[in-house]
Amino acid sequence: MKTKRNTRNTLNTLARAAFALAAASLLLTGAGLLTGCSSSPDTRIKKNQLLFDSLPPQAQATIRAGKVDIGFTPDMVLLALGDPDRRYVRTEQNGSTEVWAYSTKSSGPSLSLGFGIGGGIGRGVNMGTGIGVITGGGDRADDRIRVLFAAGKVSAIEQTVAK
Repeated sequence: MKTKRNTRNTLNTLARAAFALAAASLLLTGAGLLTGCSSSPDTRIKKNQLLFDSLPPQAQATIRAGKVDIGFTPDMVLLALGDPDRRYVRTEQNGSTEVWAYSTKSSGPSLSLGFGIGGGIGRGVNMGTGIGVITGGGDRADDRIRVLFAAGKVSAIEQTVAK
């Protein structure tokens, strides 16, 4: 009798833990989806309507399409593409260039959840959980576009070419 009761209590405890883990994972996944979604050019334009309205029609059309062009200012690039995944400086013989890199992969953190139940000879049941969070904007190989700035304006645009 005592063994059946202990087994039932252990199973109830495991069921509650599994439910709590599932609920937590759904909550974290939902939060990640809400915060990880990148904004569209239209959303960024609405937040910066005065700046957008002050631009020439050709630049407005390019920004609405989510593209950039030579001569764009950093603010114009932010309207078109949003915040870069990485920023770095390239130094060459004739000066320095700021580079904004936009990755093909999501730049937000990714989440990994694990759950396991183990048993063995002896008393009790072993249970473990794990959560892994990966942050970062990927690697240079993941870049879909790099925007280079010289003297505060876009001086070059590097894009991946389809194979």
